[in-house]
Amino acid sequence: MSASGSGRARAGAVAAGVWRWLRSAPGTYLWLAALAVTTVIIHRLTPEEARAWLGHRSTNLYHLGEDPVRVLIGSAFWTDGGGWFGYAVLFTIFHANAERWLGTLRWLVVAVLAHVGATYLSEGVLLWAIRNDDAPQRAMYTLDVGVSYALAGVAAVLAYRLVRPWRWWYVLGVFAVVIPPILLSRTFTDIGHGSAALIGFACYPLTRGRGGAWDPGALPRRIRRRTSSAG
Repeated sequence: MSASGSGRARAGAVAAGVWRWLRSAPGTYLWLAALAVTTVIIHRLTPEEARAWLGHRSTNLYHLGEDPVRVLIGSAFWTDGGGWFGYAVLFTIFHANAERWLGTLRWLVVAVLAHVGATYLSEGVLLWAIRNDDAPQRAMYTLDVGVSYALAGVAAVLAYRLVRPWRWWYVLGVFAVVIPPILLSRTFTDIGHGSAALIGFACYPLTRGRGGAWDPGALPRRIRRRTSSAG
């Protein structure tokens, strides 16, 4: 086979592998595609128009009181217009692996529970702060859109995909990401991320019957054994 033919074959194999991966997590990549479209829309707006557009879809206290279903659904398909490629990486690492493991329905249940539950918990804390004069009344209209609560919940539930003791190191890693901002910044979004992670950990019943846990140390051990036997 010529070099060009071999190159085309390798490219075809890579493309086929990518397509199989995308098809194995359809919900993840349809969501990511929607985020790509909404990100382009936001980039085409002026900063003032973008703030107004996102504000109409924000899960703030005002909208949760007026039209909760609309904003809870709508806010999950918008970001502040930046960082789509970063989300593509995070969706592939966490959402895609969780969907492949749990199946689309169970993965979606975890994501929805984390998104909705963390939104209400964080906004509830903000409401308490407003009523106790620890936050201004205008905080009822604070911008709150995005996919990070669902991402935090799904990242947390993946702890059950790992064997012990890797699972406990993973849990510590999740806590290392979500706890310090709560202690240092104490914003309602920090509380939301922490709440979403706890909701993800609480979704353990959804992981039952989804196959054996994964051992990250198995591959290095196999490589060492093969190296030793070859020597």
